[in-house]
Amino acid sequence: MITGAINLGVWTLIIFFLGMYKPQWPLFFMKNPSRFIIIMITTIFVMITFTLYGEGLRQEKLELAAKQSVTESSIPAPVPVPVPIPAPEKTTIK
Repeated sequence: MITGAINLGVWTLIIFFLGMYKPQWPLFFMKNPSRFIIIMITTIFVMITFTLYGEGLRQEKLELAAKQSVTESSIPAPVPVPVPIPAPEKTTIK
């Protein structure tokens, strides 16, 4: 997911710089493209990119925590065993 966020970020920068130079290139399907539309599209793509990147980092952290908990729980640990205390001997008087 992080790789996809970085790729989208690169494409966003390319669209932004091309659109600021000549808006007709990235918006070839429009009759009257403007730089304002490029700014709106770039803003939306930047928000999506940051969201994808943050979600990817969160998922990596969760996967790492899950792997650590599995390895920690699979290590055998000594278990304390209760030892009975002998009862005191009773002395009888005859």
